[in-house]
Amino acid sequence: MDDEEIVDLYIKRDENALRQTQRKFGKHINNISRNITGSALSAEEIENDTYLRAWESIPPAEPRTYLFAFLARIARNLSISLCRKRSALKRGAVIVELSDEMQECIPSKLSVEDETDANMLLELINKFLFSKDEEKRNIFMRRYWYLDNVNEIAKRFGISESKVKTTLFRMRAELREFLEAQGVRV
Repeated sequence: MDDEEIVDLYIKRDENALRQTQRKFGKHINNISRNITGSALSAEEIENDTYLRAWESIPPAEPRTYLFAFLARIARNLSISLCRKRSALKRGAVIVELSDEMQECIPSKLSVEDETDANMLLELINKFLFSKDEEKRNIFMRRYWYLDNVNEIAKRFGISESKVKTTLFRMRAELREFLEAQGVRV
């Protein structure tokens, strides 16, 4: 079943939408959550919560052409919220590590109240990523959106861990330069 048909089921309030969503995206949603929380049990709970949030959000949202991205964002946000609630240093280490990696190329004090600046930053990052070849873009997204570790990324793309690390290092530096050239204070 394609994404549009699944979204139509949500709009019709047909509970089959949940089964179809789980069948098509369940494994991926669970992996995203497990990568962030480090817990299979938490990932399972977040997967179910993701379906509930989707049920509550569709309609009015109609993510016909980006259903997986819509669900992945929900799962990612729920997972990060869970980690923040736990507030244990050990469980939050992955997020802290990634934040440290990215702090040199993303403005550290982005005002939450200033939604316009946040949207501009999002557009600039997207522009930067789409200027890169598909492999680099995918490596970057797997690391900083899906929170995959370097080893998993290397296996996924059939490249060495060293190449993944080098690619990420160079892309962070290029992103910083790109943002500075666009007038973003880093």
